[in-house]
Amino acid sequence: MKRIYLQKAKHQVARSKTIRGINRQIVLNYVREQSPISRAQIARETNLQRSTVSAIVDELQTAGLIEEIGVGQSSGGRKPTLLKIKAGTPVALGIDVTPRCISIAMADLTGAVLDQEVIPISPNKDFIRLQITSVISKIIKRQSGITDELEVGISIPGIADHATGQAVYIPYFQWSNWNISEEITREFGLPVTIDNDANAVALAELWFGQEKIRKYKNFITVLISEGIGTGIVFDGQVYRGERGAAGEFGHMIVGANAPVQCSCGNYDCWEALASEKATIARYHKLVNSHLPSAGMNITQLISLANIGEEQALTALKETAKYLGIGLSNLIVGFSPQAIVISGSIVKAWDLVSDQLQAITEKSIRHDLPKPVLIPSSLGENPTLMGALSLVLAGKFASAS
Repeated sequence: MKRIYLQKAKHQVARSKTIRGINRQIVLNYVREQSPISRAQIARETNLQRSTVSAIVDELQTAGLIEEIGVGQSSGGRKPTLLKIKAGTPVALGIDVTPRCISIAMADLTGAVLDQEVIPISPNKDFIRLQITSVISKIIKRQSGITDELEVGISIPGIADHATGQAVYIPYFQWSNWNISEEITREFGLPVTIDNDANAVALAELWFGQEKIRKYKNFITVLISEGIGTGIVFDGQVYRGERGAAGEFGHMIVGANAPVQCSCGNYDCWEALASEKATIARYHKLVNSHLPSAGMNITQLISLANIGEEQALTALKETAKYLGIGLSNLIVGFSPQAIVISGSIVKAWDLVSDQLQAITEKSIRHDLPKPVLIPSSLGENPTLMGALSLVLAGKFASAS
């Protein structure tokens, strides 16, 4: 799913009926990015015939994807009818599987969540499959205005074969070849797209992140959670590698004697030294694990660090050191325009950003541009937005 950049779109316009879908995507992107916009404006920008634009607009209105919102100013003739993306129509069902819980949400084409439920996780994948399908059924029944545009996106904390729709391996639960996509399609008749959570977050940043990130064609997202995942964006699209296995940088060696064991079993991986669980383990050691305060989560730890508790600050700074080392490796290897940091650590950005910047700058040759380090703007649940983006990006993306 490659992002369409409007400044180049007019040179990509297709005039053959066999590739009408490309023109449809371009028109939809103009409405998304430049609304309110008229049919005439789209025709001028794309060099498409007005009749072609009108036919595509009619098709998009029938599908419930765009709507008319009134008239604009006249430049001498009839006042133009203005268009925008239609809100409120369910088009995406996102399923976000994490080591802690599963979030299932329905969203419209703008990415706004219309309905959501959260269920606890279980290591029993057959039980979880039944829970997921049960919640999907409930959410669908609660929604009105569902059209044939509805699709499902699933993000998982593991390796997913994006091409075949297979959840290849989820190390946290040791699930292999989980056929959840097939089960959902069989039960509900809905198309399903599945991907690794970090890839899904990268896709969400590409389409729904900060404006300056959406303008970059080459960047890396780093998802800090129970583990560490990376999503790589090259030339406006996510790079997944063979069978979706690209980006497993959580297992690169960045140190030794980590405070926790990596999911692969080692104590020298990036995940074991810079993940949320590593930060919490450091804090436990600093305050002595028998104390009640040691049983905290990452949000509580960051809250303490933000108000100046010494042990929380120390644990967080040590994690930032190893996070910076890993980021340096990515910069040396890929020379991206930007790196987007995602996860709970963004709540402590003011505490760690200077340290990350100082560490990464040491790895950059003086004659090369410095990539921007940016905290994610996707909110409290970036992986859920990633799951939804697996569907939403497909509505807008170029098929080429």
